[in-house]
Amino acid sequence: MMSFNFQSKRILVTGGTQGIGLGIAQAFADAGGEVLITGTRSDIGQYDEDLSRFTYLRARLDQPADRDALISAAGPIDILINNAGLSLSDEYDLENYRTVIDVNLNAAVELCYRFHPILRERGGTIVNIGSCAAFIAIGYAPAYTASKTGMLGFTRAIADQWARDGIRVNMVAPGFIETRMTANVHTDERKSSNTLRAIPVKRFGTPAEVATAALFLASPQASYITGQSLIVDGGLVLR
Repeated sequence: MMSFNFQSKRILVTGGTQGIGLGIAQAFADAGGEVLITGTRSDIGQYDEDLSRFTYLRARLDQPADRDALISAAGPIDILINNAGLSLSDEYDLENYRTVIDVNLNAAVELCYRFHPILRERGGTIVNIGSCAAFIAIGYAPAYTASKTGMLGFTRAIADQWARDGIRVNMVAPGFIETRMTANVHTDERKSSNTLRAIPVKRFGTPAEVATAALFLASPQASYITGQSLIVDGGLVLR
């Protein structure tokens, strides 16, 4: 069984207060890492989950001022996990489209650029959390689909360019994972049944399963892997 050791490493997980982000933050902390997480609420005590083992940094990633403040507040990091994201109910509304692209893609791009100097200095690693939407069309979510497809291309481009700086960059592409974001699917019997028919393993994934992929790509065990997307979807994209 593969084990991971992130002692002496500082890891920033955006959107680490719930769902996939929380699962990733917990896994890095379990492996000995010092984990910083971001969220949108003003105080860590406003969340239902126990987040006391993490350093909490408020960052509303649709706000340029908050992005700027995050860079200073985080300090030196070894691993950047760009996980924060959202999907809105009507992404055919232009303003909603812009919001989703800004949070899901533009904020992640800015953090990669801004943290690049320190990651180069520390031999750091970036793991972007994409989605199977980068490989299949989600018709009701054009902005989400576009943002995750853009994340795939961006990951590949900077991995190529920054390999010379000693920075590895990869992406994890989850399928349907049981989180708050997908609750409208996995808690609705009809939607759940329709979705499971498209997943060969016939179940939804868990945040812990996505976290394992993120830990692997950030670890020395993946030292010869860069510019790749690891799909964690139970076979969804095979259909």
